[in-house]
Amino acid sequence: MTRASNTWGGPVTLSKEGLPGWLDPVVHAVETVEPLQLSRFLPPENGAGRQSAVLILFGEGERGPELLLMERATSLRSHAGQPSFPGGALDPEDGDPKADGPLRAALREAEEETGLDPAGVQLFGVLPKLYIPVSRFVVTPVLGWWREPSPVGVVDPAETARVFTVPVADLTDPGNRATTVHPSGHRGPAFLVESALVWGFTAGIIDRLLHFSGWERPWDREKQVPLDWRS
Repeated sequence: MTRASNTWGGPVTLSKEGLPGWLDPVVHAVETVEPLQLSRFLPPENGAGRQSAVLILFGEGERGPELLLMERATSLRSHAGQPSFPGGALDPEDGDPKADGPLRAALREAEEETGLDPAGVQLFGVLPKLYIPVSRFVVTPVLGWWREPSPVGVVDPAETARVFTVPVADLTDPGNRATTVHPSGHRGPAFLVESALVWGFTAGIIDRLLHFSGWERPWDREKQVPLDWRS
């Protein structure tokens, strides 16, 4: 069983021991999905890009399984105002990017951005590294089970506008799903949940997890929503 601490002492490992049964399809998806099944944007072969990690944290709320998300501050230079998973670039103290560095970074960033207590998180899987061309981040998605929930909220308003959880039932509701069209012409999945438009990298990962976990419900892919849908 994984237990990380604020001192980040000792290795941070993965464990599937004691996970709730409803996470079984997610575990299977993580273990079998191929990189190109997640995204067409994969890390450059020359090793370019800044190593980073995000925490995809599943918890269990009043309405069943849920995901932890945050909304980035509008003052940020990169992805301002966009809902996302907690996460960020690896720091030197996180350790080896090819070992447990991404696991440490995902937990550290989640703590810094949401106040999450890492000691209550059990990490159980890692998805293939993906690439975000606009920011040149090479991202390792790290999956966790919120075994012992802790209070979360905005730690630094300069970085985070709000922290919230979204029931998986809302993410799979066809009425909350749509397609966004970026000015570049790129089309991608989106979710209208918790007064937020979840799109881009985060929505893409959620979409693929729902699909390969067998949780996806048929939805209208022709339904489009503008990126400035609230204006």
